[in-house]
Amino acid sequence: MFRTILSFFGAVFSFVTIGIAMGAAMIGAVFWMYARDLPSHEELATYTPKTISRIYSGQGRLIDEFAEERRLYAPADEIPELVKGAFISAEDKNFYSHNGYDARGIIAAAIDAVKSRGKNVRGASTITQQVMKNFLLSGDRTGERKIKELILATRIEDTLSKDRILELYLNEIFLGQNSYGVAAAAQTYFNKTLAELAPQEAAYLAALPKAPSTYHPVRQKERALERRNFVLREMNENGYIDDAAYVLAKAAPLKTVQNGDYPPFRQSLPPRDYFTDEIRRQLSEDFGEGEFFGGGLTIRATVDPDMQQQAAEALRDGLEKYDRGRGVWRGTGKTVALEHLADEARWRAALAGTDVARDIEGWAPAVVLELSNSAARIGIEGVAEDSDGHWIVAKDVTWARKRRADGSLGPRAQKASDLLEVGDVVHVREMRSDEDGSFIRWTLRQVPEVQGGFVAMDVNTGRVIAMQGGFSYQDSVFNRATQATRQPGSSFKPFVYAAALDSGFTPATIVIDAPIEVETGEGIWRPRNASNKFYGPTPLRTGIERSRNLMTVRLAQEIGMDLVAGYAERFGVYDRMDPFLANALGSQETTLYKMVAAYAMFANGGERVEPTLVDRVQDRWGRTIYRHDPRICEDCRTASLNPGAAPTILSNRPRVINAITAYQLSSMMRGVVERGTASGSVHLPVPTAGKTGTTNEAKDVWFIGFTSNIVAGCYIGYDRPEPLGRGASGGGMCGPVFNSFMTEATKKFGGGEFKVPPGGHFIKIDRFSGERLPDDAEGENVVAEYFRDGEEPVFGLAALIDGGFAMGSNLPLFAPGESDDGTEVTTSTGKKATVGPKASFGTLSSGGLY
Repeated sequence: MFRTILSFFGAVFSFVTIGIAMGAAMIGAVFWMYARDLPSHEELATYTPKTISRIYSGQGRLIDEFAEERRLYAPADEIPELVKGAFISAEDKNFYSHNGYDARGIIAAAIDAVKSRGKNVRGASTITQQVMKNFLLSGDRTGERKIKELILATRIEDTLSKDRILELYLNEIFLGQNSYGVAAAAQTYFNKTLAELAPQEAAYLAALPKAPSTYHPVRQKERALERRNFVLREMNENGYIDDAAYVLAKAAPLKTVQNGDYPPFRQSLPPRDYFTDEIRRQLSEDFGEGEFFGGGLTIRATVDPDMQQQAAEALRDGLEKYDRGRGVWRGTGKTVALEHLADEARWRAALAGTDVARDIEGWAPAVVLELSNSAARIGIEGVAEDSDGHWIVAKDVTWARKRRADGSLGPRAQKASDLLEVGDVVHVREMRSDEDGSFIRWTLRQVPEVQGGFVAMDVNTGRVIAMQGGFSYQDSVFNRATQATRQPGSSFKPFVYAAALDSGFTPATIVIDAPIEVETGEGIWRPRNASNKFYGPTPLRTGIERSRNLMTVRLAQEIGMDLVAGYAERFGVYDRMDPFLANALGSQETTLYKMVAAYAMFANGGERVEPTLVDRVQDRWGRTIYRHDPRICEDCRTASLNPGAAPTILSNRPRVINAITAYQLSSMMRGVVERGTASGSVHLPVPTAGKTGTTNEAKDVWFIGFTSNIVAGCYIGYDRPEPLGRGASGGGMCGPVFNSFMTEATKKFGGGEFKVPPGGHFIKIDRFSGERLPDDAEGENVVAEYFRDGEEPVFGLAALIDGGFAMGSNLPLFAPGESDDGTEVTTSTGKKATVGPKASFGTLSSGGLY
């Protein structure tokens, strides 16, 4: 009997032993099989996650950031123990003691699953296992993935330290609101750094990894509080916070950015504008979108925030002036439902959700709450209601007419209801007294239909200090300074003159201003001057000052359009210019950005500059991977310089044109500002040169000008080109924009006489006839021109150029005191008025008028 019992137990023991051995062998075989093709865990040692790229102004202020995954990488030694403790307590309390997996946790989870018959299935993954899942494996909830997770977890524990594993975890996890990692989440939910977090805030972040949307601080507030308090209890039990801190933290309300308790971090940044968005566009092309949006780049922009604001204001003023002059009311086209208007909280919420521009300085969105006999009561975003209400009065709408359903215009408005209806969303601005700044009334505004662009840059470095690509970035993100290709019109003419001056012509060379007929594939082209007059033999200087089309065409024909095209390409105006004669008048399209950069080379004496929006780019480790200025500073590392001495900067930039040619052109374009087509609108306290441009039918108007330090340019036109109307011109519309901006720019950057290069001498000539004058000659018609040493200039009609075209007989010469701008007459009322010049489609079939 005893032997039988022993035999039975021996059989059972053997069976169990063999079963255990076979089970272990099977488990080993499974692990061996899955271990063969696992991804390399060693990659984690050099892992570089996607992080935010940030743009800073020249003064070091953060102005914008871009990210595909909003992550701020925080090294382990910069993450507070409180934050580490919160996540360890919530996710893996035995993190520092296990070897990658928690056997007790796995067994406990299995028991719970069995007891609940599969209804209570909870994870038992350690932080190490979650790192493996997030970095190297998929998120599939399968046994195969779990086995791979366990194998990799044990391997990584032998490769990386616990702190390094925790660092990877805390920087990789998704915590909702497009926030990845604890540093970004702290900013997103509390607008704080990790070091500023209170225990209850750290606990809330630690509650999020399981399901961020399930614990949303507003929509799921009760569940979020329950989970937060659970984490706090675990933190207390694990010794990360004491009893007193636990009691205070548990009783604390859940305050977050999403609930309006803290201002969002984005609110501390200026609104995104054309400048930073253009940096995004250019660097995404240079470095690739993946590197830009996830490479953690630190970008130092060239923008001057004060000048950027001034550029936006100047362009907006010019566009709005034209728009209000047209007198057509369009509004925003947005409305608030009538049922929301009776309750302030409801209409404010509805207005806040309306998609209208909010980046226009001084403007605010508003909704029409009611209409009286003559006025409209409005509710204004961000402005508290008062006892009398806020009103748009009748005299503020009389500038406009409303377009009817059939497209026709109604009569000029006499009361607010002629333009507005209850529920309309509009823009308003405060009107204040110029004397004491006191409030007068609210005025009705609208985003203009006409658009434009503005660019300003340093003439010596190409650093763009301001760029505005339209009236409002939030209204239209299309950047008209860099993306819009438009006809430059007469603003292109300086490149024709540059080619001529480099080819032996002088500012005193006489060119015939007379009718021309050109055979083209589409018939006879008869270019004309804007005044529809012809002026006979005229010096080059007068040709550019008065923007004479016929002289420019004859000059281009004389030197050859291939040469002109070569100069335009050398300056970067075009990648390839078609050598058609009409292109001498700016009929081929280019961008404002390229034109302004090209003018900078006139201003700096003829040296090439590459325009840039970025001074420097550093990678995530602080290494400089791009620097714009390649010049060498010889003595910048010297401890001290002699009093009054400046550092020696060696320029290795190539020369685009001869320095004397650049000075001659600057002098001639200075005449454009002082006596020519820009004289009525540009008045700066420092020497200024520039050129206007007005294309056929005034579909685009330009002005580009410069001082000795800053070059700036403006263009205005409809996005779908159409005539701007009678009287529109570059000098009249863009000149004031340039003048407004440069008035402030010269206060900051100064300006002086244009540098006279060596190798030349001055000779006084008559600017009307081109004749040489005595050295002591003075008067309105006298101008000192700069000629090259050794050059024997020919003066007067002996230097006449006809471009190969014949000159008609009995043509009037341009006489002293005569103006291209029209004829002064006396009206029937006895007042003086200027008639003409009249420009029509027949003035020019393509290219620039003036």
